[in-house]
Amino acid sequence: MEFSGCPAAAGVADEAQEAEQAEKEGHAQVQFDEFVQASTCRTTLRAFNLLCEHLQLTHTHTQPQTYPPTQPQRPFYHTLKERLSYWKANALWAKLDKRAAHHEYGKGRVCANTTCVIIGAGPCGLRTAVELGFLGARVVLLEKRDAFSRNNVLHLWPFTIHDLRGLGAKKFYGKFCAGAIDHISIRQLQLVLLKVALLLGVEVHVNVEFKGLVEPPADQEQQKVGWRVEVKPMSHPINTLQCDVVIGADGRRNTLPGFRRKEFRGKLAIAITANFMNRNTTAEAKVEEISGVAFIFNQRFFQELRDATGVDLENIVYYKDDTHYFVMTAKKQSLLEKGVILRVTTHTDGPPEWCSGLSHCIGRPMRWRTIGPTSPGLGEGLADRDVLVPSRSSDSLWRARANAC
Repeated sequence: MEFSGCPAAAGVADEAQEAEQAEKEGHAQVQFDEFVQASTCRTTLRAFNLLCEHLQLTHTHTQPQTYPPTQPQRPFYHTLKERLSYWKANALWAKLDKRAAHHEYGKGRVCANTTCVIIGAGPCGLRTAVELGFLGARVVLLEKRDAFSRNNVLHLWPFTIHDLRGLGAKKFYGKFCAGAIDHISIRQLQLVLLKVALLLGVEVHVNVEFKGLVEPPADQEQQKVGWRVEVKPMSHPINTLQCDVVIGADGRRNTLPGFRRKEFRGKLAIAITANFMNRNTTAEAKVEEISGVAFIFNQRFFQELRDATGVDLENIVYYKDDTHYFVMTAKKQSLLEKGVILRVTTHTDGPPEWCSGLSHCIGRPMRWRTIGPTSPGLGEGLADRDVLVPSRSSDSLWRARANAC
């Protein structure tokens, strides 16, 4: 027999409901922590989708919308804040709210009812997506790959550090600018910006390649149709998306048609970059970083390096991040003596002939990996660093002519 009006029964029901609510909140907190700590692009997207599913949030990339969208003021972000009550999340909301309060954003109404497509999820594409998210736009970010593999390290300007701290970079990456030199790997920078973009409601589509723009049809009497983007795979729903703005942030690929590149040609420089595995040992921690030293300022160091390795460098940089990152400029004669460059010919137009021939002697540059860690003055902590971290830019010889867009 049930006594629905019994105070004791009501109290038990309330306690059960509170316990269930506490369990849900605890699970949401665990998923938020997993999202914050995710270390790859794929795991970040997976953790974020699970968090949204648990909070019964429909992220904009799975929710059909009419054109143009009619909800201003970052509705996804505010709904997420309401449903996730967690002290760690609240600290991040405080950072983002402070940034969103800037008068330039007009409380998220400046770009309301505007759909923006961004090509490329590099640092520039992601930072642009974050800014448009603050402005209230619907942002769709397209990325050809589903992994961030750029281990090379960037030295950050002071205003860039201030900007990233204002976005909560320290919450996502505790070692942000914690060393003697302010730097961050490109991969970590992408992860930080990706997480901020997702929280602001940016729609991120990986494994999607931009192919071109589709002009509106000439006949607009039946229905008004705007510009669209064509992507691969053809079955992807983005192919039907109508947009107001398209931004190309895919670097040298420059797939967005109709824009001429500006190029500045400086003197020829030959650079070598290498990323070695960082095992985070005590010996490695004691090795001092080199923010950038040229031959003219420390001739003894470079002479000792040449005597020990036979390599003649013009300058060297060493940063300690997720990897031990080296970038150095080698003198042409040194490369000739080592057999890295086979011959040099002069061309009035285009690159020297030896530049295109480097791919045929890739085995020889690989021997250079002993240059950096065993160089005089870099400490014993790197003496056994013979494990290269795979990356598109790691331990490769390339031409740098100070090209700029």
